[in-house]
Amino acid sequence: MEAEQIIQTITNIFNGADERNWGKAQAIFADNVLLDYSSMNGSPAVVISSEKIIEGWKGFLPGFDITHHQVYDFKVDQKEKVAKVQFFGKADHYIDKDSWTVEGTYDTELEKTGNKWKVTKFKFNLQKQSGDTSLPQKAAEIAGKK
Repeated sequence: MEAEQIIQTITNIFNGADERNWGKAQAIFADNVLLDYSSMNGSPAVVISSEKIIEGWKGFLPGFDITHHQVYDFKVDQKEKVAKVQFFGKADHYIDKDSWTVEGTYDTELEKTGNKWKVTKFKFNLQKQSGDTSLPQKAAEIAGKK
């Protein structure tokens, strides 16, 4: 039961991003999160506020016509109020007929506060990307004009 709640919590981040429901996505994160996209962008891991994470996503994701995130094969290691979760993810991004796909694994950590799980660590491990790799830059430009 607890593992199902943890998996649904993580899934809601990606559903919120695809729906552009920023409140839904932000509600899953703790106030401050260890965010690590270093395997994809070369920037070091950083502790950042949930507001800044969502602000970054807002400056990028709305530039795509549609995004579709799939997360699966969850491995949950939960001990009392802390959970470490590993899973696979695939994200498809579209602008017109062009697409960019990113695939990899995630290492996340969550803490339970009251009856809610909050993500405290969010690390993406890039395995591969395909399609038009210039699409992220185009999306950022489009999102900046909205």
